[in-house]
Amino acid sequence: MGGVEMEIGVLFADVRGFTSLAEDMAPNDVAELLNRFYASAARILAKSAIIDKLVGDEVMALYLPLLAGEGWETYMLRDASELLRAVGFGSSAEPWLRLGIGLDVGRAFVGNVGAGDVKDFTALGDVVNTAARLQSSAQAGQIVMSERLFTRLSSDETSASSRNLGLEGKREAEPVRVIDLTAGSGSHRP
Repeated sequence: MGGVEMEIGVLFADVRGFTSLAEDMAPNDVAELLNRFYASAARILAKSAIIDKLVGDEVMALYLPLLAGEGWETYMLRDASELLRAVGFGSSAEPWLRLGIGLDVGRAFVGNVGAGDVKDFTALGDVVNTAARLQSSAQAGQIVMSERLFTRLSSDETSASSRNLGLEGKREAEPVRVIDLTAGSGSHRP
């Protein structure tokens, strides 16, 4: 038990419309679809992140600067873009999974939490909650990132539209940047 407070990045990726999708599928087909998604997420995210959780149709990944190395913020955006492309966004084909992604950076408690025989390595703090809320606001094919993360990226790395979003549980609107890969061109568009 225990951990440390540190600067981290958090990625949440969640399938849009999963409940209604699963309603019409056999349980084995649901498991097969999720395993395909998890395999894509593991292949892409394991390059620079620690996959913290697989919860139903959602993946949570942590970017720890001490492990990921210099430029870890750019890896977050790279991985999010690759994950959307892996499910079919950014191409002329119809995506096989409707995925939305949220990204944020900030300070968090990182370590083991729990009690007794039930323990979990995870991150806790506002950055985690904000990344989850950003993901909730992302439509299928979108990456919604905090302005905090966007300002750490060089201007030639990405273009993204600027918005202010009211996030559930937050007192003030959050300035965010949105990258939309639904255009089918495969490139980031503002």
